[in-house]
Amino acid sequence: MNNFEFKNPTKIIFGKDTIEKVKEEIPQDAKVLLLFGGGSIKKNGIYDQVKTALAGVDVVEFGGIPANPEYATLMEALQVIKDENITYLLAVGGGSVIDGTKFLSAAAVYDGDTPWDILTKNIKTEKGMPFGTVLTLPATGSEMNSGAVITRAETQEKLAMGGPGLFPEFSILDPQVIQSIPQRQLANGLTDAFTHVLEQYMTYPIGALLQDRFAESILQTLVEVAPKVLKDPTDYKAAANFMWSCTMALNGLIQKGVPTDWAVHAIGHELTALFGIDHARTLAVIAPSHYKFNFEDKKEKLAQYGERVWNITEGSIDDKAYAAIEKTVDFFHQLGIDTKLSDYTKDYEGTAEKISQRFTDRGWTGLGEHQTLSPDKVEKIVKMAY
Repeated sequence: MNNFEFKNPTKIIFGKDTIEKVKEEIPQDAKVLLLFGGGSIKKNGIYDQVKTALAGVDVVEFGGIPANPEYATLMEALQVIKDENITYLLAVGGGSVIDGTKFLSAAAVYDGDTPWDILTKNIKTEKGMPFGTVLTLPATGSEMNSGAVITRAETQEKLAMGGPGLFPEFSILDPQVIQSIPQRQLANGLTDAFTHVLEQYMTYPIGALLQDRFAESILQTLVEVAPKVLKDPTDYKAAANFMWSCTMALNGLIQKGVPTDWAVHAIGHELTALFGIDHARTLAVIAPSHYKFNFEDKKEKLAQYGERVWNITEGSIDDKAYAAIEKTVDFFHQLGIDTKLSDYTKDYEGTAEKISQRFTDRGWTGLGEHQTLSPDKVEKIVKMAY
């Protein structure tokens, strides 16, 4: 097992009717910017719950943060922060709203002229403007980590950022919120969380027995609750296990002491930037091809995953590993998630070359757990996913 350090300062407030506790977590003298997305929280009652809980608090609102948090929109919010002398941010939404809020937390204290530099120059935020979250869509784990991904439409880019100053101070997780989430987004959330675990697990054995079993337990739980969540989002037990699994999938715990991959995300982000495909669906497109292309490097863990998560007991290591990839594809299909780029766009020709060139231009010459996935190999993986 590798050496590691682990600190996660986010306070989790989990369970039924916990949104009312939001006021207890915000300083009394704070001037709060309430950030949310397209307005669904006003239809499902979450907005009213938050506003009731914040009665007496000085609150300014900013809505309209899109599904892939857009830089231009966030720059408008940044101006509100400055004009209104905001001191505290509250994200009410899913991963996109929370990621956008993290960017604002960093940008609000950034002393450079162009906040986009935070992403292009990989500037780590050591201390941002404080913020909390009310999670409305389980998926990304952003409610308990310090990373974010921001999109810029004008340049068709989707880039990551982070730093120890970007953990939420608190996150409220009420599983009842999933009752109003559309099936498509529930399927996305299940796929996103599942792939987050794979990115930290599907590498090579390093003797980290507990981390492996942490990861496998999250995967097993997602497989078990997925049909229940999709069939009946009012099933509180299934919803609670779904929500907590999504949070645990990317709060830093299961990646400590082990190699991690993240090439699937790096490539998937480009498909979202180029075609607007839902983030989770880009992961389902790339992951199977990625595992097949890198089969020799990953087959031991693939076989272990096949045995422990999918109960594949017959055959050699290679047989189990191949079967595990097919089981993963089947799982995505059962969720209603297509796994080929041509399922999403007719304009896929040339995509592999374009992504390869982008990675070359950025100096991304060695992705994956071995840092050996060069742009020419990325090109082959994307072509396999057509």
